[in-house]
Amino acid sequence: MSLTPGRAALNLSALAALMCFAAFLGIALGPSGLAPAEVWGALSGELEGAAADIVWRVRVPRVGLAAAVGAALATAGALFQALLRNPLADPYILGVSGGAALGGVAVLALGPMLGIGYAAVPPAAFVGAIATILGLLAVAGPRGRLSSTTLLLTGVVFNAFASAVIVFLASLSGFSEGASIFLWLIGSISDARVDVAGWVVFFLLGGLACALPLARSLDLLALGEENAAALGVDAERVKRLLLVAASLMVGAAVAVAGLVGFVGLVVPHLLRLVLGPDHRQLLPAAALGGAAFLVICDTIARSMPGGMELPVGAITALAGGPFFLWLLRRSSRELAL
Repeated sequence: MSLTPGRAALNLSALAALMCFAAFLGIALGPSGLAPAEVWGALSGELEGAAADIVWRVRVPRVGLAAAVGAALATAGALFQALLRNPLADPYILGVSGGAALGGVAVLALGPMLGIGYAAVPPAAFVGAIATILGLLAVAGPRGRLSSTTLLLTGVVFNAFASAVIVFLASLSGFSEGASIFLWLIGSISDARVDVAGWVVFFLLGGLACALPLARSLDLLALGEENAAALGVDAERVKRLLLVAASLMVGAAVAVAGLVGFVGLVVPHLLRLVLGPDHRQLLPAAALGGAAFLVICDTIARSMPGGMELPVGAITALAGGPFFLWLLRRSSRELAL
């Protein structure tokens, strides 16, 4: 069934409603035990005091941050899966997350010795992501042609290298720094700096602005690069531009929240199964779906019994791990057929 403007608008409206519902749940629920009437009163401006402070200074910024990070990771995942023509691809497969993690962990581990505070973690992580992008482009496409296979292999090798260096740096740090590194590597919204969430939104909107005009080219690339080129697509230009755009979104998200896994794998693939492969619809749908997914996961993470809070990366892993195994088994069956 071909995608019509009315059908796309209906699907995206439903996802926007889901995101709004998830945002309201994220604001209404939490360990402080505010009643729904208190939350609504704070949101409407009828209630002041401690309840209003909790809603406006804690919950609303945190929900906004989780939504921005989830949208960026899911949109980047949709782009990576299209560019690599691999439904198992996610934002971490090319090593960009490893580069961002290495930059952030270097500051967490060595910062106290060098007199550098936690405020330097997001910039260092983002610089690590940019350096990885430049390295990927230099290694995978030195002669002007960007090979998907070489990109994948380079990403795997770099992730292994980054993991080894991260373990080395963690072993050098003290107990408190080691705990911070562990929390950051799992992925957490609790200690994230809300003031840098605007950068995630900036790169998310920039990535969508680059990708949406090229949505038709992404659809044609699914047919293969040679077929796409025969239909007038400049495959190399599209791949380079969108690879950089997706990597910048991942770098911004990882710099803010750490390594929150599976969002870029689960959300785009599930939406592709439900809505179809048309990227004119899939890309904004991934942004809305990723925002809703991570807000719900973060709400669960901070609403555990006994006031305990889990890293949001643990919740996304619990949700995404079984889905990944199912997807892997499904892909294996399709190949066998």
